[in-house]
Order: sequence, then structure tokens, then C-alpha cells
Amino acid sequence: MSKEKVVLAYSGGLDTTAIIPWLKETYNYDVICCCVDCGQGEELDGLEERALYSGASKLYIEDITDDFCENYIMPCVQADAVYENKYLLGTSMARPGIAAKLVEIARKENAVAICHGATGKGNDQIRFELGIKALAPDLKIIAPWRDDKWQMDSRDAEIEYCKAHDIHLPFSVDNSYSRDRNLWHISHEGLELEDPACEPNYDHLLVLGVSPEKAPDEPEYLTMTFEAGVPKTINGEEMKVADIIRKLNELGGKHGIGIVDIVENRVVGMKSRGVYETPGGTILMEAHRQLEELVLDRDTMAVKKDMGNKLAQVVYEGKWFTPLREAIQAFVESTQKYVTGEVKFKLYKGNIIKAGTTSPYSLYSETLASFTTGDQYDHHDAEGFITLFGLPLKVRAMRMQELEKNHSK
Repeated sequence: MSKEKVVLAYSGGLDTTAIIPWLKETYNYDVICCCVDCGQGEELDGLEERALYSGASKLYIEDITDDFCENYIMPCVQADAVYENKYLLGTSMARPGIAAKLVEIARKENAVAICHGATGKGNDQIRFELGIKALAPDLKIIAPWRDDKWQMDSRDAEIEYCKAHDIHLPFSVDNSYSRDRNLWHISHEGLELEDPACEPNYDHLLVLGVSPEKAPDEPEYLTMTFEAGVPKTINGEEMKVADIIRKLNELGGKHGIGIVDIVENRVVGMKSRGVYETPGGTILMEAHRQLEELVLDRDTMAVKKDMGNKLAQVVYEGKWFTPLREAIQAFVESTQKYVTGEVKFKLYKGNIIKAGTTSPYSLYSETLASFTTGDQYDHHDAEGFITLFGLPLKVRAMRMQELEKNHSK
């Protein structure tokens, strides 16, 4: 009789390597590894050999970079979804795409369970598991770090466990930051960052770029075009979204852009401190924002801001596969029809400085906005408008005066 199968979200690191023999020994599963590539740029050569050597029966390496860019990143860019005013959702946006791919492989292999190596303290366990529950409610989910049968509590213990199971790989006791990387960003946690009183050691920490102090002394101009809210060109060169993000990462990293130090509120109830590098994403979101300033009317912009904040919360909490996310995205998409035009700015020592925006759908009227009286705007009209607009304030003030007068008698 063949064994039941489990699909393991696999990176090739120490945690997921130790999980392979643990799953076989603890649950007697046949382990199918799945490494999902979201553009993290890590070396995938030799990963299959490593997975099979560690006891897996098969490894899938699945590249979802374009799917990630077009179907997860862009809806968040168009919504201007930013969590707690700073975090551009780099890790959060990738998790539902990874969960969907794990479910796809589980179905293909007729697996009964999916396993992930996220800890019991973080947000990722929620994001993975909500995604799996929404797409495959019948599949069992195994989270070793929350499992009573998991006895390892340190890297040393995991290394010893691997050696005991004849897995001899060059793992060392790790003294580096805890990082998550994909095409959109890289996050850093641990070491000095665990104390909010400590300044980050940027020379040691940064991966995608340099600090503003070390950026070039000369600014660099950049021109982008958008069609219906989607970026199309950089400096006149047409590219797909993934390549636009790659190019912007290169330029943003060079000029020290997109470095954020944040103490955020995790879903599980604790605060955590981290540093995020999102050089290209920061530029892309600012460029899109700059174009929307010209083409969206006041009321739509106000509601869209609320929707963007709500989407950020929904995505951060792992609720991608929900009717609410679909409804918010439908609203946002309806606002993007006329977000077409050209944005120019200069990059300089961590700053993105406007250098001109144009759109065929611009609502900006130089005639109306200038101080010269034109045919479309009669200054006298403002008097009646202010009278009516301020009427509630005036009525309340008169009522308060009357009450005060009566009280003093």
C-alpha cells in the first residue's frame, strides 16, 4: 500500500530540510517538496539534489514571478495599499500566490496535507493557512513549530537532528538577520533590530541598495508611462511589469530609496520591529500616486484612500481569497480607466522629487487654477457657497451663544 503524500513548502534552508525527515518519521508521509519562486533571486541550482538527499521523493520548482507581479502586486499598487502608513506589503502579497501554488501541486499529487515552516509567533502562518483553507478546505495543514511532536527549539538542535538522519549539509549556527526576499522587497528582522532603541546597522544590513548617505551626489531623472493604471515604459523602453520592477529596484537601490524602519502590529497581537527595503516598489507607487493626483476627482480619491487602507489590512491579515478583497479590487479597478499618462521625477539620496506629470485625462485646468478671473469661475459665487457650506457651524455657534447668555442671567 502506498504512503499518503504531504506537500512541503520548501526553501532548502535548515528549517525545511529538517522538516523532511521529521514528516517521514512522525507521520509516515511521502514528502513532495515545492519551492515557489517569487523572484527572490536566490540560487535554485542544486535544490532538487538537496531535497532528494534529505529524503523527499520529488521537488517542484515553480516560478510565479509574473503572476505575482500582475495579479498580486499591481492590485495593491493601484489601491495604494500601505499597512500602517509605511509597509508596502512585500511578504504579505506573496503568500496567497504561494498558497495557491501549494494547493495546485497537492491536487496534482493527490496529497492529503500541506506543511509549512512558519513559526507560531508570526503573520505568515495565518497567511498560508487562510489561503489553503479558502482554496482547499479538505486538506490537512501541518505546522511543525506548533506541533507537540516537534522537539527542536534551536538551529543547533535542527543540525543535530539532520546529522542523526544521515543528512550532512553545510549548515552553520546562524548569526545573521531573519530575512524574506522576493522581487518586490526584502525584509530584515533580528539582531540589533530586536531593540527599538538601537539604530539599524545599515552597512551590515542592506541587500538591495545603499543608504541615502552613500548614494550618488548627482540626481538621476526618470520618466515612466502608465496605461489604465499599469506601468508600461521606463525612459521610453517598453517592458512587462516584472522587468519594470527589476529596473526600478536597480535605480532605487542605487539612490538609497525605499528603506523603512518600522515597529508594526502583527496579527497575532504583538509588536515587531523590522527594516524593509522596497526600492523599486516605492518608486512605482509614488509614480502611480503622482498620476492619480491629476486624473481622479476629489470624492473618488477620498473613498479610494479608505479602500486602500482597508485592502492593506485585508492583505496583511492573509484574507486575499475573500469576497471583501474581490469587492475592494473591483472598486479600485473601476478607478483606473483613465490613469494613463507620463510621470517624470528625479531620484536623489533617498528622495523621489517630482519633475512634471502629464495625462490626456488630466482634470487640472490652468484657466481655473490661476489667480486670473476667467469665464468659468466668478469669485462672487464663492460667497454664497461659503454661506451655505458654513451654515451648520454658524447655527451651532449662535445656539451656543444663546445658551451661554441664558445661563449667565
